[in-house]
Amino acid sequence: MLHRRQILWTLGAALMASSTGACASGPDGPGPNRVQTSGFSDIAFADWTDEEPEYLLYPGDEIEVATPTATELTRTIRVGPDGRIALPLIGQAMAADRTLSELEYDLSSAYASQLVRPVVEVTLKTAGPMKVWVAGEVRTPGVYDMNGDMDAYQAIVQAGDFLPGAKPQQVALIRRGPGGIRMMRVVDLRPRRGEVVALRRGDILFVPRSTLGELANFFTQVRAALPIGFNYSINGQYQQF
Repeated sequence: MLHRRQILWTLGAALMASSTGACASGPDGPGPNRVQTSGFSDIAFADWTDEEPEYLLYPGDEIEVATPTATELTRTIRVGPDGRIALPLIGQAMAADRTLSELEYDLSSAYASQLVRPVVEVTLKTAGPMKVWVAGEVRTPGVYDMNGDMDAYQAIVQAGDFLPGAKPQQVALIRRGPGGIRMMRVVDLRPRRGEVVALRRGDILFVPRSTLGELANFFTQVRAALPIGFNYSINGQYQQF
């Protein structure tokens, strides 16, 4: 389980990555995807879509790295907790947070000095554990494995349920959308009255104490954090959960 301060760093970094995304707006001003608060009203998220983004590799994924022009170098390998893989001739390479085609390009470039025809084909063999973040006003915030299909309220229960001061009708669901941009929507997760929202790998649930204005305040607390490019990294390095 991650420490609360680590969760602040990580979710803040996700929001930093989101702050350059498109914002839904209309003739009457900012649309529902912009978080409005007094003193800080410029956290923007892309328009929400249910379109599946291209798959990104994660720690724990098992992949085959095939080199058709040098079959003796072909390996089936698991992405390590630090997001890296180790291959003959080129050593370690970062695999996490890359698409399959991006990793193919990276590895082909790395093999260019070693092979006459540096052709690399990467195939996902087995996906690793599906993880989601739960932060804010829950008893045990942290990163949780999705055991099969899980909806948003089930993730809240797994995190120890809402604290007494939580606002379950105003939970922020933050998700990676197409192109790697961050999207946000507000979901009502009140028991027996709220929505049933299926989660995806890498989703973040933030439960506020009063209003979603806390999401912006939360962001300002961690603006000085180092830029983080990986979904499950802290201060630029993967953590083992």
